[in-house]
Amino acid sequence: MKHLLALTAASALFAWQPATAQSTDLSTAIAADYDQKLEALFLDFHRNPELSYKETRTAAIMAKEWRASGFTVTEAVGGTGVVAVMKNGDGPTLMLRADMDGLPLVEDSGLDYMSTAKQVSIDGQEKPVMHACGHDVHITSLIGTGRQLAGMKDKWAGTLVLIAQPAEERIGGAKLMMDDGLYSRFPKPDYAVAFHVSSGLPTGKLAIREGIVSSSSDSVDITVHGVGAHGASPHRGKDPIVMAAQIIMNLQTIVSREIAPLKPGVITVGSLHSGFKHNIISDRAEMQLTVRSDDEETRKKLLDGIKRIAENVGRLNGMPEDKLPEVKVSHESTPANYNNVAMTQRVKAVFAGRFGEDVFDERPREGMGAEDFAYFVEPNTDVPGVYFSVGGTPQADFDREEAGGAQVPSHHSPFFKVAPRESVTLGTEAMTAAALELLAPKN
Repeated sequence: MKHLLALTAASALFAWQPATAQSTDLSTAIAADYDQKLEALFLDFHRNPELSYKETRTAAIMAKEWRASGFTVTEAVGGTGVVAVMKNGDGPTLMLRADMDGLPLVEDSGLDYMSTAKQVSIDGQEKPVMHACGHDVHITSLIGTGRQLAGMKDKWAGTLVLIAQPAEERIGGAKLMMDDGLYSRFPKPDYAVAFHVSSGLPTGKLAIREGIVSSSSDSVDITVHGVGAHGASPHRGKDPIVMAAQIIMNLQTIVSREIAPLKPGVITVGSLHSGFKHNIISDRAEMQLTVRSDDEETRKKLLDGIKRIAENVGRLNGMPEDKLPEVKVSHESTPANYNNVAMTQRVKAVFAGRFGEDVFDERPREGMGAEDFAYFVEPNTDVPGVYFSVGGTPQADFDREEAGGAQVPSHHSPFFKVAPRESVTLGTEAMTAAALELLAPKN
C-alpha cells in the first residue's frame, strides 16, 4: 500500500489541510486529509499497537497531533490517558472519546501492514499485540475530527474536549480517568459522543439506537478449595474439580430460574484450571467467569447468586467455613451503556440529513458486548451520551460469505480486519457532523 512511511517522515512531508469555514463539502475535505495525513497515522497505529495500560507511544502521538491542531493537551490522565481542550467562545461543552489499546493476539489477517509487535503486559509477561478490535480506526478518526473542527471554528461555539482513553479492552481505563478528575480537572461535558467500528456492518453504514447499547460486564474469579488425595482413594480427600463442576452446572440455573425470561443475562465460565497429574486429586481449582446483564437489578442478582451457589456447594461437600469457595469480582468491570433518547434522536437526524436515511443499519443487537464508555455518561453520571457504530467490512465480503466463501472475521480474532479508508473517513465525518450539531452557535 501507498504511504507506508514512518510517522516522523509522514509528519514532515504532509502539510495540514483542514476544512475551512468556506468548505462546502466536508466529505471531500476529510477524504483529502485521509490521503495527506490520516492514512499514514492509521498504518502506524496498526503496525505498533500497545496493550491495555501500556499505551505510552500511542498516547504520545495523540498528544502531539492534538497540540499541532491547536488544542491544550494534558497527558497521563488516569495512567496513559490524554485530554485535549479547545475553547471557542460561549456554548456547551462536548466530549469526544476514542479508545486506544490493542489485544494480546498474533495477527494473521494477511494484510501487508500486519502487526508483529510484542510487549510486556501489566502481568509481566511478553505477549504479541494486535489491533483486533479497531481502536486504531477510532484514534485516527478522532485526530481527523479534531483537525476538521479546529479549521471550522466559525461553525461552532463552546468547548471541545477530546480524550484518548486507555484500557477499554480491560474495561478499566474510563474509570481510571474519572477517578483522576476527568470531570473536575477539565471542563465537564454537557454531551459525550463515541463510536466503534464494526466488522459486522457493511462499510458506508451506521448503527445508532436509543436506550441500551451495550451490557454490563463483570469478571469474576472463583477459588475452590479442596483436600488433596490419591486418585484411587477419593474418599480421603475433597475433590475441587467435582465441586467446580457442581458450581458450573448450578450457575446456569440463575439465568434460567431466577431472572425474568424477558431480561437478558449471561454467566459464562471461560476458564477452569486444576491439578497436574492423572491420579492426584488436587487441593484447589481456579475458575474465571464473565457475567453480563442490561440493568443493575439483574446484575446484582447474578453476582449475588454466583456467590451463594459457590459457597453452598462448598458446604454441600463438607468443607469448613474458612475453606468455602472464594468469589471475587475483579476491577475489570463496567455498568451497562445507554444512549440518551433525546440526544440520540438529535444526532440520528443529523446523520440522516447528511448521509441519507438508508445509511442506517437497523438490525437488533446480537450479543451482550460491553463498553466502559458507560462510566462517562448517564445514569452513572448526569452527562447525556451517544455511542454509535460505523461499518468496517465491504459488502462484497458479506456477499462472498453468504455464497459459501470465507467468513467475515469477528472482533478479537487474529484474522480481524476492516477497510481503513472507508472506516476512518465515515467515522471522522459522523463525529464532526455530530459535533457541529451539538455545538451549533445559538444564532
